[in-house]
Amino acid sequence: MFNIFKSYYRFYLPLLIMFTVWVIGTIGYVLIDNYSWFDAFYMTVITVATVGYGEVAPLSHAGKLFTAFLIITSFGTFAYAVSSITKFVIDGEFNEFFKNRKLSATIDKLSDHIIICGYGRNGRQAAQVLKKHDKRFVVIESNAVLTATLNHKFSDLVITGDSTQDDILIKAGILRATALITTLPADADNLFIVLTARNLNKKLTIISRASEDNSDTKLKIAGANNVIMPDKVGGAHMASLVMKPDVMEFIDHITAEGGDTVNLEEISFANVPEGLKNKTLKDLEIRNRSGANIIGYKTATGEYIVNPSADTLIIPQSKLFVLGTPEQIAALKQILS
Repeated sequence: MFNIFKSYYRFYLPLLIMFTVWVIGTIGYVLIDNYSWFDAFYMTVITVATVGYGEVAPLSHAGKLFTAFLIITSFGTFAYAVSSITKFVIDGEFNEFFKNRKLSATIDKLSDHIIICGYGRNGRQAAQVLKKHDKRFVVIESNAVLTATLNHKFSDLVITGDSTQDDILIKAGILRATALITTLPADADNLFIVLTARNLNKKLTIISRASEDNSDTKLKIAGANNVIMPDKVGGAHMASLVMKPDVMEFIDHITAEGGDTVNLEEISFANVPEGLKNKTLKDLEIRNRSGANIIGYKTATGEYIVNPSADTLIIPQSKLFVLGTPEQIAALKQILS
């Protein structure tokens, strides 16, 4: 509440001053001349506004002195309040105030969303992929010029601020978020965000960018689940395109960057129906029931198995990787639900 008042004091302060004058005037007329509360309030309003309608009832000498005092002290106060509020509206801060209120109300209703810290080249790319997969996300960017270029169905979910600050992350709904992507150019800033985010939400999936070779280890120690080094990944990808061009293009096609014709999804043990947990992949019958194919398996110890056998057990903390068309994946999700 204090932060809101501090940010919009030019709007709240004049209102607070006017309210204080009305309260003092109303109480004064009630105590001095025994006015009713309504008559006292009305007398205060016409006195402060200097409209000159005359007294509601005859005033005593003390009442006249109080009225003179009220006129002298409130004339400048009333003029200041009106001019400040008018300037607040004309300068556009009034619209900004309600825009921020709407933003806060919208974010407060979000859950299981994704937070993107930084809207540079990597942040924009992440936003485009999330948009393609219809994922709700909130962008935090300190440069208002960059956020103005954001053009998608969730473009109203943009916070202009410093993502290294705890209050900004909380405002973005980090306590209810499912993942955070930090793409700031400075590794130190990303490290600070990872530390703060992990402290605020222990279950959060954190993906961080790193520029220096020795930063990835520090970021993982700080709490990042994965660390991406764009330069290293880009160079390795270009080399792979030289050696295995068709393979790499096929992989690109089935990953998040691909089109809408193929999806690669992961299924965790928690999403498997109770009757099929601790059973084999053959018992799941994914191919027969949905048309999708299981192409990979992650064991509870983190080991990856490509093209697992039908006798592979679905055990706790394991994951399945399924490849299929959007229709096949949709059918699979319907079966699992």
